[in-house]
Amino acid sequence: MFACLNAPGNLPLAVECARGFSPHIEELPPDTVIFDVRGLESLYGPPEQLAREIERRAGVPASIAIAANPDAAMHAALGIRGVTVIAPGKEADVLASLPVNLLRGSPETAELLHLWGIRTFGELAALPPLGVAARLGEEGVHLQHLARGEGYRQLQPIVDPLEFEDEMELEYPVELIEPLSFILARLLNDVCGRLNARSLATNEIRVRLALENAPGHSVILRLPVPMLDAKAFLKMLQLELSGTPPVAPVVKVHLQAEPVKPRRTQQGLFLPSSPEPEKLELTVARLRHLVGDGQVGTPEMANTHRPDTFHMRAFAPSAAVAEKPPVTASPRLCLRRFRPPRYAQVIVVNHQPVRVASPSVSGRVVMAKGPWRTSGEWWRADAWNRDEWDIALESGALYRVFQELDGGRWFIEGSYD
Repeated sequence: MFACLNAPGNLPLAVECARGFSPHIEELPPDTVIFDVRGLESLYGPPEQLAREIERRAGVPASIAIAANPDAAMHAALGIRGVTVIAPGKEADVLASLPVNLLRGSPETAELLHLWGIRTFGELAALPPLGVAARLGEEGVHLQHLARGEGYRQLQPIVDPLEFEDEMELEYPVELIEPLSFILARLLNDVCGRLNARSLATNEIRVRLALENAPGHSVILRLPVPMLDAKAFLKMLQLELSGTPPVAPVVKVHLQAEPVKPRRTQQGLFLPSSPEPEKLELTVARLRHLVGDGQVGTPEMANTHRPDTFHMRAFAPSAAVAEKPPVTASPRLCLRRFRPPRYAQVIVVNHQPVRVASPSVSGRVVMAKGPWRTSGEWWRADAWNRDEWDIALESGALYRVFQELDGGRWFIEGSYD
């Protein structure tokens, strides 16, 4: 069974009334809603009592119809005032007197029906189906089915936007992180509870703080994997606010979570278990609080030829993969860079370094390979232009050194293993 509520000029009230009976609601502007009422007999009794209950809850003048299919209920509510209950199989009799313009056919079809003298549902329903199909085509057949009350379709329910946010306006301004944490905990519990009810998680939390006589303060938590742990979120927000506290007392807190599907993984039986994402992200947040933002994460090479240039991106654990058999490869040297490079004094004979002296590395050079000149980004103030050498000292240690051609200074860049 389907119910249709036609409340002229009161579409929001009609939608609100329909939500009290069914989650499956189709909105037909400007003032009509259709909703599924199947299975409500045990709560409200026969369809007549259900229709009266809908009328009572509507609270505004409205026409209500209940029928076995959505189109019959819609046409009855649009064409018959008051409450109408159509028994199954009686749709054609109840709808017969309705004007044919309620079918909302194309202008061409409406003009043909007018020329034929067809004014009501009953007159259209009485026409021979083969003649209607030959003269009006597929549209005419569909309109005749509707006029007989035989149309059936699925509802196109309203899809509410998934917004998970909450806010609280404070009675008194809050200056300290500790009382602000109680407010954040309450908002996080509420938002996470709603996410959990929809079987969702979040990968981004945005907090906006309205300040007293000062511009607003924003905090954004971008999580590497979907999570749903209010306690972990609260601790991360506390660390963020401790590092960059608001400049004035807080008068209003707004919290919003971005909904995503939860993360589901299945570990292999013979693979080591990885740490829980919540604990790992909390650990990363604590490290970021200690060493500074941009100093914790996964190193990523920058798109440049400048030596030893990289940036840190947010850490995102990769999925565990099965262990692959070792691949035999020729041995290679590994350069362990010194950051920053160590200043050194280098003696050069015949354009070859012969001795290196620095606080940590000193000795006679027994072999040197180079120079390899690199330069680039001449348009920037920090352009580079240098000669690089690989050297072996008499102690057997291998190093890479370079000379800045613009200033003439020497540096030890790293050591080879």
